[in-house]
Amino acid sequence: MIITNTNSLNFEKGVNKIIQDINEWFNTNLLSLNLDKTHFIHFVTKNSSSINFNIICGNKKIVNVYNTTFLGLTLDNTLSRRTHIDTIIPKLSSASFSLRVVKPFLSLDSLKMVYYSYFHSVMTYGLIFWGNAHHSNIIFRLQKRIIRIIVGKRGRDSCREHFKNLKILPLQSQYIYIFIFAFCDR
Repeated sequence: MIITNTNSLNFEKGVNKIIQDINEWFNTNLLSLNLDKTHFIHFVTKNSSSINFNIICGNKKIVNVYNTTFLGLTLDNTLSRRTHIDTIIPKLSSASFSLRVVKPFLSLDSLKMVYYSYFHSVMTYGLIFWGNAHHSNIIFRLQKRIIRIIVGKRGRDSCREHFKNLKILPLQSQYIYIFIFAFCDR
């Protein structure tokens, strides 16, 4: 649910009323709202501060959180994409390490399969939401590192030709491709 109101008192009353209505609907339909997994996040701008609200359902307080994971995407209360990027960096670093370990034993085609299954799948999930963020350059550096591992190059060597030869889109190109595919007429 997304609820807006410029008056903080009316906002708090409105949220509490909607939560009660939802809980009542759940009960009427023989369902239960898991209040331990229900969170409240107050979105704010970077220059404003969060106001403390008491959201209560039944006799249980709904926890106000500053970030949450929703369908695999980490959202924070300022809608900064940095939090999500920070959560996928360790996964991508782990994929790079794993590829480095198995490289001596696999063919180029097998290395590409490992890249696509273990690195690319994590990198592109939700890319349309975070791909144009300033901090996405960290992910691009990790992508270049894994390309260098695949082709056996040193850390400072250019990757441009290797992306072309391997037929792998760089992060920025992947973002543009997904954006065009998602929002433009086909």
